[in-house]
Parts: sequence; structure tokens; C-alpha cells
Amino acid sequence: MSDKKLIFILKIVIVFGISLISLGVYFHLFSETIERMGVNGIIISAGCVAIGMALSLPTKMFLTFVLVKKEMEQKEKEPI
Repeated sequence: MSDKKLIFILKIVIVFGISLISLGVYFHLFSETIERMGVNGIIISAGCVAIGMALSLPTKMFLTFVLVKKEMEQKEKEPI
């Protein structure tokens, strides 16, 4: 898989993770349906936040490593 394709996929996963975090926060703070569900509603909103965190945080670290590696390779190719 090329670096450009990998970076694109990682960015999509980050956006999806952040969207799940936002959805969980919305459920927790503003959704009356989730509030009426009681404990099950809390589990749903916390699950959205947890899955979003699991998707976004490690992906950001991996994306940073890929970009740093790419930058190092470009510096090695440049003439002094």
C-alpha cells in the first residue's frame, strides 16, 4: 500500500473516531431519548466515546510516525 493511500485511510479513521466522540457527547448532554433510557443510555453514549477514542488516538500517533518517516526520507534524497 502506498504512503498516500495509507495516509488517506488514516485520516478517514481519525475523522470517524472524532465523529463518534462528538456523537457520544451529544447523546450524553442533549439527547432526551438517551436520558430516558437510563443506564442503557449512559452505556450507549460512553460506548460511542470509547470507540471514538480507540479509533482516533492510536491512529494519530501512527499517522505522525508515517509522516515523520516520509519527511526523513525526503531529507535524505535532497542534495546538500
